[in-house]
Amino acid sequence: MILGTGIDVVHLPAFRDQLADRASAFVRATFTVGEQAAAEARPDKDPARHLAVRFAAKEAFIKAWAGARWGRPPLLAQVDLREIEIVCDAWERPRLILHGAVATAILAAQRAVTAHVSLTHDGDHASAVVVLEGSEALR
Repeated sequence: MILGTGIDVVHLPAFRDQLADRASAFVRATFTVGEQAAAEARPDKDPARHLAVRFAAKEAFIKAWAGARWGRPPLLAQVDLREIEIVCDAWERPRLILHGAVATAILAAQRAVTAHVSLTHDGDHASAVVVLEGSEALR
């Protein structure tokens, strides 16, 4: 059963400007150490592009989660985006992994939720779609 869907688009030039602000803690507050390291290790030497699509995936997950709880209050007052991690396997297939309070809240609402994620880039934009699947509606 589809519980919720979310989509997000990030404008790369604006995202690059945000990353260029040396006074900002945005990267440390948004991405896991693993996501940061993976972005820096990319062969295209464009970590901003890599982080932008992951930011879109985190936002898409939050939208899907909110949609799954339509008509009910959020389970968390705030979400630490580092608790939503996007990793890729050896063939660059993305997977969304939940940690901390986000994982606990999802498990409390329903025993098993699968998050499907798709990432893409086109020109100056990075986008992501997340579909949450489970056996029953999130409580």
